[in-house]
Amino acid sequence: MRIVFAGTPDFAAASLQALLDTDHDIVAVYTQPDRQGKRKNQLAPRPVKDLALAHDIPVFQPHSLKDEHEQAQLTALNADLMVVVAYGMLLPEAVLDTPRLGCINVHGSILPRWRGAAPVERAMLAGDAETGVTIMQMDVGLDTGDMLHKVFTPIEDSDTAASLFERLTTLGAQALVATLPGLEDGSIKPEVQDDALATYASKLSKQEGRIDWSASAREIDLKVRTLSPRVAVTFELDGDMVKLLGGEPVEQSGPAGEILPSDKKSIVVGCGEGALKLTQLQLPGKKAMAASDVLNARRDRLSAGQTLS
Repeated sequence: MRIVFAGTPDFAAASLQALLDTDHDIVAVYTQPDRQGKRKNQLAPRPVKDLALAHDIPVFQPHSLKDEHEQAQLTALNADLMVVVAYGMLLPEAVLDTPRLGCINVHGSILPRWRGAAPVERAMLAGDAETGVTIMQMDVGLDTGDMLHKVFTPIEDSDTAASLFERLTTLGAQALVATLPGLEDGSIKPEVQDDALATYASKLSKQEGRIDWSASAREIDLKVRTLSPRVAVTFELDGDMVKLLGGEPVEQSGPAGEILPSDKKSIVVGCGEGALKLTQLQLPGKKAMAASDVLNARRDRLSAGQTLS
């Protein structure tokens, strides 16, 4: 098939590579316009674009696909299929209808659960036992199209958002390639989503990163594993917001937010249920450090009996 690919980050690049490893013809790649990186005079990472250029594939970076000129350019590619993976741009109906077989999407959840922007993190925060990838026929709704193929993976207690993303990246690429033969020969049987079972995976907010020590140690640990480093998980110390990058629930108890007695190298904080041993922290303007190093620098404010907010 003649395939147009649309995507931007690493999650998408894995699917593009999987397509490149097949006999299908990738005739063009669409990706987000280049953006400024965090450092001056540095571009943000562009995994899909760089992979496409390395394989001499034409790259298009429109600011919108609502423009008639852009739509005409897409039509001229005469594609059988458009594969969309974390592209980050809405596709108007005119674009969805352009390829002969329409547009399909690699979505990081088991639809109809967790439609929207942050399906991986929302599945973790909700305590879901499993998640996965759905290959979906795209329509004008938000992740509402017919489901073509699903793969599942458990969410382990040790998972971070990063480890789960990595697993779903591989599964998504494999599921995409597995879907194409049935799509091409018409043997695949689309499954309509049950809207009554749908949940919405809203974008992550900065406010969600603030620690509430009255929550259980397991809930706070889950917050750290899910949000960090994409959203800073923080508490206040001496008027500064300190990032908590790692911790582990321990079998202690004490008032919520109070630093509990421990050995000289550990910081253990009471929670609404249980306690959390802080293992990695980042002070404002500093690099991430082991909690023992932070304790050496701020021992006067991190001694047993003091309260964090």
